[in-house]
Amino acid sequence: MTIIVTGGAGFIGSNFVFHMLNKYPDYRIICLDKLTYAGNLSTLAPVMDNPNFRFVKEDICDREAVYKLFEEEKPDVVVNFAAESHVDRSIENPEVFLQTNILGTATLMDACRKYGITRYHQVSTDEVYGDLPLDRPDLFFTEETPIHTSSPYSSSKAGADLLVLAYHRTYGLPVTISRCSNNYGPYHFPEKLIPLMVINALHDKPLPVYGTGENVRDWLYVEDHCKAIDLIIHKGTVGEVYNIGGHNEMTNIDIVKIICKELGKPESLITHVGDRKGHDQRYAIDPTKIHNELGWLPETMFKDGIKKTIQWYLDNQDWWEPIISGEYQNYYDKMYSNR
Repeated sequence: MTIIVTGGAGFIGSNFVFHMLNKYPDYRIICLDKLTYAGNLSTLAPVMDNPNFRFVKEDICDREAVYKLFEEEKPDVVVNFAAESHVDRSIENPEVFLQTNILGTATLMDACRKYGITRYHQVSTDEVYGDLPLDRPDLFFTEETPIHTSSPYSSSKAGADLLVLAYHRTYGLPVTISRCSNNYGPYHFPEKLIPLMVINALHDKPLPVYGTGENVRDWLYVEDHCKAIDLIIHKGTVGEVYNIGGHNEMTNIDIVKIICKELGKPESLITHVGDRKGHDQRYAIDPTKIHNELGWLPETMFKDGIKKTIQWYLDNQDWWEPIISGEYQNYYDKMYSNR
């Protein structure tokens, strides 16, 4: 089988590439990535010499480049991780999110229609459902929950999801969609909550927490997410949406306190900053459907996954140190200096 993985130099995409090459040594995996600020080619260093792996630096919005790749590789499956994904950045500059997340998705599906595939899989997010109130722990997102977006990012992902389902209904394109809760684990870009706090704590720098830090997220270890997508593309029902979640709900402030404890750093480093505009209160996924239909369950408990993740950042400073210098540092200062 030949699989094109778009956005495969990013956090979840790269972990998926590693998972697939390890589990299916006879599969051919092609990574298509534009290498924007969050795509890091050094992440793929462990597989660059694998004869069944190919890296292609192109933009999913570039129709000519995408069609050329499909002609060359004749993929069986396309898994689309490629997306602008940081909510704060979407608030600063919505247009690039619409370009990549919606128009890029359309370009990929047009290529799938033209050249033929057995499955197009769209990697989406639980953020398309909006949020849940903090005082209703009994409520969860299901696949039937109405779309109710809060940010330009989640709106662009919801728009892409609707387009994917429309291509299935209108053109018969064999599609599936997965909507996952917050991921954590190796190779997570340092602007995201967990790696940002780990790296700042290591340097005894302030740990900026939005508002009171009571916002709740459902955390899933990235390897468990990759296994779920693997199941969906092989056994999932065409035209269906699958929610992927870990029943690992944690407040942001508790996550930061756990990181402080693990690293032996004082909680006095925690600094409360002005809240994000339209900040969602709580995400929580009901993964009953993927469990009942495909037998998937998360395997990594948060207490174990967070320890593994922190240790990975301690062991791989040569990966993240180049990232936190240069352009990323300028962005960090812009986002947090005036709060």
